[in-house]
Amino acid sequence: MDVLDLLSSLVSFQTVNDPSKGEMPSRECPAFIQSTLQSWGIDSEIIEHNGAYAVVGEIGEGLPKVMVMAHFDVVPVSKDEWHYEPFKLTVEGDKAYGRGSVDDKGNVASLMFALKELKEKPLNGKVLFAFTGDEETGGATALYIAEKLHETSKLPSFLINADGTGMIPIVRRRKGFSVTISVPTAKKMTKGKLEEQTFEIRTPVVETRHAAYFLPGVDTHPLIAASQLLRETDYEAVSLAGAFLKSNVVPGTVTLTYVKPEQGTQSEVEVDENLTKLIKGVVPLVRAPIKAEKYSDFGVSITPNMYAFDGERHSLSLDIRAMSHDNQDIESTLKEVLSYNLPDAEVDFGNKEKAGFLFTDPKEPFVQTVLQVLKENGERAKAVEGAGAADSRYFTPLGVKAIDFGPKGGNVHGPNEYVEVSSLKKLPHVYVQIIDKLLSL
Repeated sequence: MDVLDLLSSLVSFQTVNDPSKGEMPSRECPAFIQSTLQSWGIDSEIIEHNGAYAVVGEIGEGLPKVMVMAHFDVVPVSKDEWHYEPFKLTVEGDKAYGRGSVDDKGNVASLMFALKELKEKPLNGKVLFAFTGDEETGGATALYIAEKLHETSKLPSFLINADGTGMIPIVRRRKGFSVTISVPTAKKMTKGKLEEQTFEIRTPVVETRHAAYFLPGVDTHPLIAASQLLRETDYEAVSLAGAFLKSNVVPGTVTLTYVKPEQGTQSEVEVDENLTKLIKGVVPLVRAPIKAEKYSDFGVSITPNMYAFDGERHSLSLDIRAMSHDNQDIESTLKEVLSYNLPDAEVDFGNKEKAGFLFTDPKEPFVQTVLQVLKENGERAKAVEGAGAADSRYFTPLGVKAIDFGPKGGNVHGPNEYVEVSSLKKLPHVYVQIIDKLLSL
């Protein structure tokens, strides 16, 4: 078995994390990870935290110096948009397609093989490892692990959070915030013509559905487009539907049903005043002037990716990315926007208070060591900022120096997600070399 075979097995586990449908990864995939490691002589245990599973363990002796971490849970799929079976790894040329192939099961497989190789070497310190199953829903298990290590004085000096792409060390990443806005139905009858329009996502440069990668001015968000339609007309909304998958996954399509006033029309149609206001409010919400604590290449991004209707209330969830620790400015700014557009809306500000953001100085010996190894392996030696948030944000506030890292690939959170096979096969040895050097720092 090689790393591609292992990835194929991991992709076959449908470890979708979808709170809207009550879906969570079962114990099956972590049990497979544990048994595979055990067959290589590596002991580990499966822990459970709030219904999510993780595989944790250590190799080597002495104080913890390095920790490696990756996640095996994945975002939902919209099968109609896939050209391949999402949960069966399909290799074409140098690309291996499958949900989780690059985010993040390619990293899980690579780290497992790296641990296998490290187990046979004399190590100059202890290496901790964790494979978690809830990163895509906030990473509560990573926080739990970080706090336990902190309480027992076992925090590592360095963390390689294997949750990145491009074979480039990610040294900065924004924190993710979530906001849910809801309004009750407000039905009324109005005269006009019933019409329907479907808006589609457009990502002409980077093919992805990951909210953190969405770039206003380049990409087109279907729900923002629907909002602008209502803002520029006197149409009234009847219903909203679309490929809503998750709060950090941009929907591929959004269908708006509305009534268009038409002179001389006598037929009456039921519309929803509050749904109309909610959709109209999307444009000012995503343009809210939120301030950040530190600079980010990506600035502050706000995307409206989840809509739900339970028969009584309409709910809209925003994904917000900012280089900030808390949501005080986010709350005050959005409340001001809502006071003008939806004064009666209920707002739930979700905030992972113990999470930080990733901000590691590229001049750190840790980062320079990673860059040196990459250069020796013919890779581009450059530290960058990544768009999305990751579980490293739970370790950095505790003083752990961290990077996010991973193989080359594309279509993160989108249809036809893939990892580059040549990059994947190189990755275990790169991890081994990096860890070896870090243990000597």
